[in-house]
Amino acid sequence: MLRASALLKNTRLDRELDLVEISKKLKIPVKSLAAIENEDIANFPQEPYCSLIVKDYADFLGLNGANILCLFRRDFDQKKKNKNNAKHFFSFTPQFTFRISIIIIIILFSFYLVFEYIKFNQPPKLKVNWPLDAVITNASIKLTGTTDIESTIRINDDLIIVDNQGNFNKKIDLVEGENKINIESKSPSGKITNEEKIIKYSP
Repeated sequence: MLRASALLKNTRLDRELDLVEISKKLKIPVKSLAAIENEDIANFPQEPYCSLIVKDYADFLGLNGANILCLFRRDFDQKKKNKNNAKHFFSFTPQFTFRISIIIIIILFSFYLVFEYIKFNQPPKLKVNWPLDAVITNASIKLTGTTDIESTIRINDDLIIVDNQGNFNKKIDLVEGENKINIESKSPSGKITNEEKIIKYSP
């Protein structure tokens, strides 16, 4: 697509004319002529002078000034439109902000659902405070530990109450010799974590 600025510049170069020479004959600043040829919008003269300069410049070069002016206005309006579109695209309008907010909420909610799904389907944590002595001399011990709040605890198949912080405890009577103690934590999804230990009791 032909552009007015290119037509003006190419015609001037073909005729081997200098901007300074044209400036003197038309009494138009060189800066204005150069801005029009290079589409330097920031340095365009104010209207209506810019349009008059384009027409006079085209007529001087032997071109149809009216046609060149129409091309110039088309080119300039298109460039201005593209610039405005870019501004609107990146401007934070209420609608744009609302859409971004909705997208962020959806993403955060999706992460939350994934986190809850993983949490629901993983085995519960279980920490048991076993006696440190290799041989127990007391006839009973008190076992304590922690697990997930939602989980249930069984010690040797006995259901144990878990408090609102996940703590549990149970007094266990021992028999002489080896005592096998199994602790099972079961999550609402049915996942199980086990700890087992043999405790020796010698009176």
